[in-house]
Amino acid sequence: MRNRIVQALFTFKESDLFWSFRHSPVAIIALIVTVLLMACALFAQSVAPFNPYDLAGLDLMSAHLPPSWSDGGDSRYWLGTDDQGRDLFSTMLYGLRLSLKIGLISVVLSLLLGVCLGLISGFVGGRLDAFIMRVCDVMLSFPAILIALLIDGIARASLSQQMHDELAEPVLILAITLSGWVQYARTVRGQTLVEKQKDYVSAAKLIGAGTCRILFKHLMPNVMSSVLVLATVHVGTAVITEATLSFLGVGVPPTTPSLGTLIRVGNEFLFSGEWWITIFPGLALVALVLSVNLLGDWLRDALNPKLR
Repeated sequence: MRNRIVQALFTFKESDLFWSFRHSPVAIIALIVTVLLMACALFAQSVAPFNPYDLAGLDLMSAHLPPSWSDGGDSRYWLGTDDQGRDLFSTMLYGLRLSLKIGLISVVLSLLLGVCLGLISGFVGGRLDAFIMRVCDVMLSFPAILIALLIDGIARASLSQQMHDELAEPVLILAITLSGWVQYARTVRGQTLVEKQKDYVSAAKLIGAGTCRILFKHLMPNVMSSVLVLATVHVGTAVITEATLSFLGVGVPPTTPSLGTLIRVGNEFLFSGEWWITIFPGLALVALVLSVNLLGDWLRDALNPKLR
């Protein structure tokens, strides 16, 4: 096992993909920023000086404190505090972890659903292909935010307030997943229509390979390059969608740390001079989405030499 890992690392080091990465300063910086933000979010319990979920540690008398370097700031709170007296730096880290968690899970679910439906649609064809593509057309006619708002509205109408708050994260994941699988399905279907005409698919049919084996062992590896690019960009889109829903007040509860919730709360106090509550979470959100999108652009160019 160890020899295989070493061999895989050596092969990647000698590949065109790694050469392209080494010669792309933008991709290197974007990867460093992305890894740094993800590491801070993953190890928020160790990095954050305070726990925003600890209600016993909240001090309402410390609410709306400016950053530590400003007049009236407290050295304990580097970036100041929010309207509940929580350390803004700690709240941002936990909010970043929540946003990444919702974004990554929804992207994985969208990818699985979209790839499976795209493979089936392109390979089987006929009425099933027409039905799946019409569903995609209907989904594309509505903005992703509108679909998410519709699902959240149905959840609010059918669940009690307490249960909805407890299930806020799964509802957000479901909403983002149902609004994001269409791109994967259409992309995979188009490539499957091309790949299924090639000789290796005909050879697999001749030796008696089943449909599932052809789809997932032969076709899927040959259509995943574009899917990986879509997934990389979709992470940023999913994080933006979660932040937008939280900003609109239909995401996670206000007591749960989230970048979108912090921006919404800070927006209420922006004109009173308390700019830090919305500016710092906004910068963190921009840095994450921008770095992920830059990585997606580099990956698209690296996997498709025609775009270089």
